Amino acid sequence: MTQFARPKNFIFSGLIVVFMTGCNSDQYEDLTRFMDEVRAQPRGNIEPLPTFTQYEAFTYSASGERSPFDEPMIDSITRSHAASNIQPDLGRAKQFLENFVFDSFNMVGTLSDDNGFFALLSSDVGVHRVQVGDYLGHNHGRIISISEAEIQVVEIIKNGLDNWMERPRKLNLNGS
Repeated sequence: MTQFARPKNFIFSGLIVVFMTGCNSDQYEDLTRFMDEVRAQPRGNIEPLPTFTQYEAFTYSASGERSPFDEPMIDSITRSHAASNIQPDLGRAKQFLENFVFDSFNMVGTLSDDNGFFALLSSDVGVHRVQVGDYLGHNHGRIISISEAEIQVVEIIKNGLDNWMERPRKLNLNGS
């Protein structure tokens, strides 16, 4: 066994010497030169961090107010204070279109015949024919006029002070 152990040790030792010689050469010459150049440059000043104000939590408290995306109600507010005797007729039978939200309707056209002028409203359940005096929407909305381009509706809503007020709304042709 000693005969074969010596050549293996000799070959192994020779390989280690060859590998160590390869590691001894300076492979990172360009990196060392770059680092020396960077170290030779003058050092800059680092500006101090800006001071931050402490975060204050914000609680949104206007969730029960009018949506900011609805039309302003300035005219209807002044009218409601002048005529505080406005009240919906809670005793009348509700019409079918009062089961839907006003914003779910789109005006899609008009019709006229011997009986009068009608508008066509599209909703989730189909197309409906309406005329002046019909009601629609959750807020006691009554149609007051129909033209070829729009439908004028007056809704009766609570103003937050246990009083009722009128709010004008309109539906333009094709929902615009």
